[in-house]
Formats: sequence, structure tokens, C-alpha cells
Amino acid sequence: MQRDHSPFEWKKSSYCGSGSCVEVAKGTETILLRDAKDSDSPVLAFTPSEWASFVAGVRAGEFD
Repeated sequence: MQRDHSPFEWKKSSYCGSGSCVEVAKGTETILLRDAKDSDSPVLAFTPSEWASFVAGVRAGEFD
């Protein structure tokens, strides 16, 4: 896995305030997710369909 993710534009949610935040970036063929507190943290990569399913699950409260 590529460890240098600096070429990507990382975005953090405007709802982030508790310190437990993640950042998201669009890769060439994947959506990338990392810990916002540590830019060198491991990065999870999702296909667009996996990301859509994940976001749908979050919105549906599946992870509450």
C-alpha cells in the first residue's frame, strides 16, 4: 500500500468536534479514509460502491 498520501486533498467533516474524526480523500479509483489526528495513520481504501454502501449504513444508523 502506498504510504505517501500527500497528493490527495483530504477533507474532514464540518461535524467533527469531539476529536474522534476521520478524513476522506478521492483517490484515482478509490475513496480513502484515515484518522484525522495522524496523517501517517493507515489508510482504508474503498471502491465507489463500497463507499456508497458504507455511507448509506452510517445514515441509516447501523453503526450507532
